[in-house]
Amino acid sequence: MDEEDRILERERLQMEQIRELDFEELQVEEVDEFRDSEEDDDLGISHHTRLRLLSDNIVGADDEHVFNPDVASLHTYLGEVEDTPNRTAFVDGGTVLKIPLFYLEGVVLFPDSTLPLRIVQSTFLAAIERALNQPNAPCTIGVIRVYREGNQFKYATVGTTAEIRQYRRLSDGSFNVITRGQQRFLLKRRWTDVEGFPCGEVHIVEEDVPLRTPRDAFGKLVPISNSRASSTMALSASFSDTDEMSVANSEESFESALSPSEKRLHYSAVDSIMDDWTCSDDEDEVVSTSNIIQSADGKTPVSKGKCQKLNRLTSFRKNTDLNRFRMAPRAFWPFWVYRMYDSYHLAQRAADLWKQIVGVPNMEAIVNKPDILSFSIASKIPVSESIRQELLEIDGVSYRLQREIELLESFDRVRCKHCQSVVARRSDMLVMSSDGPLGAYVNPHGYVHEIVTFYKANDIAISGRSVKEDSWFPGYAWTIANCATCETQLGWLFTATSNKLKPSSFWAVRSSQVADDMR
Repeated sequence: MDEEDRILERERLQMEQIRELDFEELQVEEVDEFRDSEEDDDLGISHHTRLRLLSDNIVGADDEHVFNPDVASLHTYLGEVEDTPNRTAFVDGGTVLKIPLFYLEGVVLFPDSTLPLRIVQSTFLAAIERALNQPNAPCTIGVIRVYREGNQFKYATVGTTAEIRQYRRLSDGSFNVITRGQQRFLLKRRWTDVEGFPCGEVHIVEEDVPLRTPRDAFGKLVPISNSRASSTMALSASFSDTDEMSVANSEESFESALSPSEKRLHYSAVDSIMDDWTCSDDEDEVVSTSNIIQSADGKTPVSKGKCQKLNRLTSFRKNTDLNRFRMAPRAFWPFWVYRMYDSYHLAQRAADLWKQIVGVPNMEAIVNKPDILSFSIASKIPVSESIRQELLEIDGVSYRLQREIELLESFDRVRCKHCQSVVARRSDMLVMSSDGPLGAYVNPHGYVHEIVTFYKANDIAISGRSVKEDSWFPGYAWTIANCATCETQLGWLFTATSNKLKPSSFWAVRSSQVADDMR
């Protein structure tokens, strides 16, 4: 089912209301001075409340309209588009395809994220025609990030296939296209087709399966069976509730199944833990001739300190539930090491951080699908394009989630890439699209921009007149915004064309102009 079909009737009505708003004279508000988040608290507006304000579609008064973020995610500025027939399904990992390539500067496409395109150049019009009719991968193109390094263009070697889901050919021959990321690929080679557009041979990445912590790494386990050949059966049987309870209550069955080396390890662990719990303050006794005594069998001489320790151990084992010790790991590493690579545990941590720091969209629905969640966060996290390319190139769900958790924990300030001036803070984020705080949009000339939206900004100067046409956010006019320090174009100021539309204004900062350092 397409996204438009899932919009509620109430939201459709609101879209019409926004389109019917009378355009009024634009009143550009003076840019607020940079303020700390503590001032927001004085106003009684928390960061989390502000992020959820738009997504929850809260209307403050009967005569006001809060912008519906679902409108932005539909890319209505492209006009009507039609569904693409005969789209290809996912292909197997390891498959090699020859497809048209789109080199996009400042854009990193991830699986399951939306990418709008406006095709105006004749060579790329031919590329779309080829993609729509190619037999091996119909309606599929490859998207590669291109970036500048000095005076040269560099091409990423990892990209994402994009499925053409909707399109429309306009009267002037150009195309408006809505694509969606499908699968990562490695670019093997590239060339220019006879019709003038870039093509490439791509190797589809075979994604790994999300892993949990090995069940035998820690937790309640029954003893290893004396028959080592049947260890697999013993391991599966160890998670039977009945077997677990019966074994847990039988010290003899536990110890009898251990090999001599395992017994020594078991007694050593129990002894050391018992020492910590029962006599941590006791000083070790020095063995001397005066404190040598006979053991219980009357044959083996042991020290008085050792005898006391053995007595304490015997008493301790009689009065202690051995279940507590069977919770201890048998694996080589402690349990927290394994959890560092448990994709499901990491997914929950990342989802919790996302909810705390960003909030929208809610990741709880996909927290049990760590691979999908890792790509979803990567496509929406408001960081620089180079860091997002780094996320795209990471192989392994757990490694990608670890990096995303690190980024979410450290993300605080947004800086200009060229002069390092602080232009916004994390607490200034404003979600204007149901896709999240970061999204891709295309202008009438075919240039795609990924932007992060903020309710306020610092050290940004607007330039030129405001424009109502071709706005990515219906009901808002846009004005070019430059860095006040180095005069680089950072993005745009969007201002409501009606005093009934809320928020009255917001900023859109291009991710390609954001510095990697966001602390």
